[in-house]
Amino acid sequence: MKLSDMRELLEARDIQLTKSLGQNFLHDQNQLKRITAAADLSPKDSVLEIGPGLGPLTDLLVEKAGHVLGVEKDARLMEVLRGRFAKKQNLELLHADAMNVVRDPTRDWHDWKLVANLPYSVASPILVELAQTPRRPERMVATLQLEVAKRLLAKVDDDDYGVLTLLLQLRYAPKEWFKIPRGCFFPEPEVDSACVVLLRRETPLLAEELHAMFDRVVKLAFSQRRKVMTKLLKQNWPVERLSAALNTLKLRPDVRGEKLSLEQFVALTKILATKNQGLV
Repeated sequence: MKLSDMRELLEARDIQLTKSLGQNFLHDQNQLKRITAAADLSPKDSVLEIGPGLGPLTDLLVEKAGHVLGVEKDARLMEVLRGRFAKKQNLELLHADAMNVVRDPTRDWHDWKLVANLPYSVASPILVELAQTPRRPERMVATLQLEVAKRLLAKVDDDDYGVLTLLLQLRYAPKEWFKIPRGCFFPEPEVDSACVVLLRRETPLLAEELHAMFDRVVKLAFSQRRKVMTKLLKQNWPVERLSAALNTLKLRPDVRGEKLSLEQFVALTKILATKNQGLV
């Protein structure tokens, strides 16, 4: 689907795009092909596409994957999609809020791949929700704002390093990424984007039953970024336990959360869990 096709289709149906829904459609064919290639698709794959819009990425996904589930919130675009892909037997279209779909506890995403040009307004929450489910997708290939992509890929001491970095990297290892200029979208957004490829960690860094505790530690540690971490964590754990844990990890008592690596947060969680039996 070319840019001219998008313009013609929207005009013919008198569809005015909604900025609040993050409706910026990727039309550059080279970028769309790069995204599809990054997903490493085969006929055995099931793919979740969130926000297919007019279907430019969907065109490629249904040709490569065995099954594609497209979740679209806008009823006007859902009508377009149903018309365009009426003959595609391997495409399931769902008119729904994607957040409700990924939060559905009855769904098992373990053998799925997420491949999507995510709406800017919900990109981070959707990735976190999918990552936190125990049956998380094996691969996530997501196009999102460049600044959000930098947060996903950040390392300790980077300006972009924070809660989002740690919540995703506990469960996923960043594989690759590439920048997508704003001119590749219609309407053109005010910022550049990037496609990020995340692979599920097959060897967990932390037992699944400790993930919720890790998340709590990280969120508290960054709740006031410039504040000493023990002062933030003491609302959940006694100071003496925190001090002992930091000493075990050879960290200064006045260390801030932004100075701890992913591996150090994992180690801290394990120590606090051992000392905090029954409160995990």
